[in-house]
Amino acid sequence: MNKPIDYVCTHHDPQQRQTAYSLLPKLHHDRWIGIGRLDINSSGLLLFTNNGELANRFMHPKYELEREYAVRVLGEVKEDTLKALQSGVELDDGVAKFVAIVDAGGQGANHWYHVTLKEGRNREVRRLWEAVGHKVSRLHRIRYGPVQLPRAIKPGRYQELEPDATNLLLEFVGLAKLEEQESLPGKANKQRRGTHYKPRNKRR
Repeated sequence: MNKPIDYVCTHHDPQQRQTAYSLLPKLHHDRWIGIGRLDINSSGLLLFTNNGELANRFMHPKYELEREYAVRVLGEVKEDTLKALQSGVELDDGVAKFVAIVDAGGQGANHWYHVTLKEGRNREVRRLWEAVGHKVSRLHRIRYGPVQLPRAIKPGRYQELEPDATNLLLEFVGLAKLEEQESLPGKANKQRRGTHYKPRNKRR
């Protein structure tokens, strides 16, 4: 899904704000699991599945799946600041850093960078930039692990993964392919419950 700004990543919000889950098709006798979160002011790639083990492995720190963001910051960023962001910055919950920063251009007071992390702490991208004195004015996730957000998916829309793409994700985190899961006995075959759902590229 390409999450729009002003949507939250919870099933139910006590403040009655719009949720990303409301944009998904309904599942009968099952539940969508969100892989990774974005705050209400951020947009971009969200992954959803009803395969609990796939979700767990994508989010577990030991797999160190990269998250890439397009981020717009205010003010000129000096070379020393970029180096500090890649070597490590002390935050309230420990040292954090970007594993890569790519200059993506910009004009005036705003400048775009593509930044990559290998973890998903709360508001980590924003906090890293704030720690070095720069405010983030836009934040858009463009990649999670091997999944790139297609340009064709407009904000608020989603796209079903084809079985071949789903198999690539399963293999990426060491799980059996869909066709192999069909033969798993008993409890183990719950892994096969899909990351696929029709229709494609639709909005509820």
